[in-house]
Amino acid sequence: MDFKCIKISISLVAVFLIFSCENDADGEVQEEEVVTNLPYPIVDTDVSEFYNNDAIITEPNIGDAFYGQDATYSGNQPSYTDNGDGTVTDNVTGLMWQQDMGDKISYDDAVALVETINLGEYTDWRIPTIKELYSLAYFTGRCFGDDSVDMFIDTAYFEQPIGNTSIGEREIDGQTWSKTHYVGLIMNGDEAIFGYNFVDGRLKGYPKYKPADGSPNTMYFRMVRGNESYGENNFKDNGDGTITDNATGLMWQQADNGSTYDWENALDYAESLTLGNYSDWRMPNAKELQSIVDYTRSPSTSSSPAIDPLFSCTPIIDTDGNSGQYGYYWTSSPLQDGPNPYTDAVYFCFGKAQGVMNNSLLDVHGAGAQRNDPKSGNIADFPDNFGPQGDVRYVYNFVRCVRNVN
Repeated sequence: MDFKCIKISISLVAVFLIFSCENDADGEVQEEEVVTNLPYPIVDTDVSEFYNNDAIITEPNIGDAFYGQDATYSGNQPSYTDNGDGTVTDNVTGLMWQQDMGDKISYDDAVALVETINLGEYTDWRIPTIKELYSLAYFTGRCFGDDSVDMFIDTAYFEQPIGNTSIGEREIDGQTWSKTHYVGLIMNGDEAIFGYNFVDGRLKGYPKYKPADGSPNTMYFRMVRGNESYGENNFKDNGDGTITDNATGLMWQQADNGSTYDWENALDYAESLTLGNYSDWRMPNAKELQSIVDYTRSPSTSSSPAIDPLFSCTPIIDTDGNSGQYGYYWTSSPLQDGPNPYTDAVYFCFGKAQGVMNNSLLDVHGAGAQRNDPKSGNIADFPDNFGPQGDVRYVYNFVRCVRNVN
C-alpha cells in the first residue's frame, strides 16, 4: 500500500493532519484520520452558501452587506469514517457514534441499554451530552414544509429517521435526546431533557414524561463513546474584556455591548469590533456559540443566564413585564425552514426560551435552547409570538463576538 496523497491544512483553531491511504490495485480509500491538539474542537456547520435577508446571494466582499456570515469562515470541516460495524468515527472530535438508533425508547430504557450494549466490539457506550450530540449538526439541512426534508446530519454516514405519520406523528418528530437534563422546568412545570432535532434543526428541552398521563416520553438515542473531555470548557479571563476557552481555541467577548440588532447589522457590528487589541472579531456560528452555554445554570435555578459567571449578559424585561430574563443572541448560521427558507437565522437563549401557551408566558424550551428568528423586520412589530409553542420572537437580538486564537 502506497500513500497516494498527503494534504496538510492549518486552521486558526488547531492543526490538522488529514491523509488518505489509497490502495494501488483498486484505488479504494482505506483510511482517513484527523489529528487535533484540542480536547473540544468545534466541527464546522457545513454551510457554504451565502444569504441576505430572504435569498441566496453571491459571496460578499469585506465591507459589503452580509459579510461575516457562516460561510465566510471555514472552520474544522466535518470528517467521518464508516467503520463497517454499525459505528461511525468523527475524525475531528474523536467521538465514535452509533450509526443506526433503532426505535424510540424512554430515557430510563436508554440508561439500561448502555449498560448492556455491545456494538463494534465495544461496551463502553454512553448517552451523549447535548454538546456531544450537537457536534453532529449540519446547518445545510432544510424543512421544506411539504412532507420532505434535508436532514441536519450527514446521511451518508448516519441513519436518521423522521416521524411516523401513520401513527399521527409529524415528519419532524425525529428528535434525539441527550443525557443533559434541564436544571429548571419547562412549560407547566415539566421535567425536561435537552435534545437536538436533526430533522428540523432546533435544540430544545423536551418533556421527560407525557403531560397528559405522566408516562415516560420516548425519543431516539444515538449512543457515543470516546473523548470524554469533549464539551468541557477551560476558560481563562484575559483581563481585557475577553475570555479564552483553551479547550476550543476560541476567544470570546466577555460582555455584550447592551445593544440589539437585526441580523445584517449584527454581522456588521461583529466585523467592526476592536477589543483586547484584536480587530479580527466575528459573529460565531451556531456550534461555536453553543460551546459556551452552561447547561448547569438557568434563571430559575441559579438566578443567572446559562453561561459561566466569567461572562455577563444584559438582562431584559420579558413580554409580561417581568425582570430576570435575558435576551437572545444571534449566530451567523442560517436555519432553512418552510416555503421561504432563507429568511431566518439561528439564535441561542441564554435566558428562558419563552413562548405563550394557553395565554401564559412560559419557559417552553429551557435556557440553552437554540431556535431561529427572522433576520429582519420592522422593530415596532416585535416582539411577537410564533409557532405551536408561541415562541417569543425578538428579531433584534444581542451579539457575543468570537475570534480564533492564533
